[in-house]
Parts: sequence; C-alpha cells; structure tokens
Amino acid sequence: MKELQPINQNVLLEITENRAEQRTASGIIIPDSAKEKQKVAKVIAISKIENAEIAPGDVVLYKEYAGTEIEFDGRNFLLLPYNEILSKVVETESI
Repeated sequence: MKELQPINQNVLLEITENRAEQRTASGIIIPDSAKEKQKVAKVIAISKIENAEIAPGDVVLYKEYAGTEIEFDGRNFLLLPYNEILSKVVETESI
C-alpha cells in the first residue's frame, strides 16, 4: 500500500468541509465572510518537526491559499508548510 509522507517541515492534511454554524466561546456567531478566510482539515501525517503542537488525527485551521492540493488514492489532500497552520481545534468543557 502506498501512502504520502511529508518531508521538510510539511504537514499532510485531508480536506474536510465544515458547514456547521460556528460560534466563539462567548456565543458570538462567526459570519460566513470570516469563515471563508480559514479552512478546516484533518492532520494525516507530519514530517519530523521538533516540538510539533499537532499530531495525526488532529483537526486544524489553515490559511485559505496555503499549500498544494493533491488528489491521491481517490482522496483530496493538502500539503503545506507547518507554519501555515493557524490553530488546532480542541474540545473544551462548557462553563
């Protein structure tokens, strides 16, 4: 079986659609115009990066025009530099 393994400080993401309404922790709805500037994807693999803050399986936000889109084995991926990732999506407990 063949797989893609990023090198040189790159991250391989699987592109996902995030159509759910997004709100901030304080309840403010994020408008569609703001959502267009960020994209959501699942981390599939990362190159050897010391002290990386993400791991395979994490969901991240990345810059809109970042990286190179790749179709491989019938799936859509994005290969981008580690520093193009804006944030990791984490679950928190409600107050």
